[in-house]
Amino acid sequence: MDLKEYLSNVENLVDKTLFRFLGDAPGDLNKASAHLLLAGGKRLRPALVMLAAGAIDKKAPDRIFPAALALEMTHTFTLVHDDIMDKDSLRRGVPTVHTIWDEATAILAGDVLYARAFDLICKATAEPAAQVRAVSMLANACAEICQGQSDDMSFEKRDDVSRGEYLEMVRKKTGALYAAAAGIGAILAGASPPQAEALYNLGMTTGIGFQIQDDLIDLLSSRDGSGKDRASDLRAGKQTLIAIVAREKGIDLAPYRKDLTDDEIDAIITELQDAGVIDEVKKIAHDLVVNAKKGLSVIPESEEKRLINEMVDFFVTRGF
Repeated sequence: MDLKEYLSNVENLVDKTLFRFLGDAPGDLNKASAHLLLAGGKRLRPALVMLAAGAIDKKAPDRIFPAALALEMTHTFTLVHDDIMDKDSLRRGVPTVHTIWDEATAILAGDVLYARAFDLICKATAEPAAQVRAVSMLANACAEICQGQSDDMSFEKRDDVSRGEYLEMVRKKTGALYAAAAGIGAILAGASPPQAEALYNLGMTTGIGFQIQDDLIDLLSSRDGSGKDRASDLRAGKQTLIAIVAREKGIDLAPYRKDLTDDEIDAIITELQDAGVIDEVKKIAHDLVVNAKKGLSVIPESEEKRLINEMVDFFVTRGF
């Protein structure tokens, strides 16, 4: 099985399960909490949970599948809240939750998803001690995500954010949940401490690369391609790695903190490409992935390990 087929199978399984349990949920709050979940998505975090589990025990993915759903619930809760804070109107090709209902309902919808995630992870079949470690790992990841989002918002008021500060913010905001996905899958499957640590670290490092790629997609992809508002980071003045490298090369992106036409976006993309900003940012993401894969030497060779390596590469090539 190649990676594309594997991810498609996981996506279909997650989608069918979510529709079965949430597709006709009664009441506005249930509908609001299900809205983004049912809008689709690549389901990469559930896939990583299941691959990490399968790399340890081929029979584990079926019994720990609720934990894979828990990671998708957690991810979606962060999206619902992020869209409120960022005032975004489009996500996964559909209107955001707060634009259909209202901000108060969207906040509560995110909270519902957060609670359901912990309920689901407790339903995975595993040793009690492993379940406790998995729940603790998810709780810590959620705290890290909140801190990362807070840092991200505070960076919007500064124009001197360093590469190191950005990477630490992304480690918390995005890396922590991918680390939890890989680590939880491994722990629930019965991994040894070195194996669980290796998969956790791989998730963390590649999660950082994933976010860098996400920033590139936000700028370079069309609205139809990304499913989000085009160049929303640029308009919001977010201190992405793109903005930081651009500043280092003498390009000021502050004038673009406004509503932009497609022609204006195309013009700044051309300027960034000509200055080598885009290529440098892509290389940073690529180098992170290369280093991340080196830590998997403690994991036995298997189809699951091969797919993990392919998935890691996909993290920094998707979208284009």
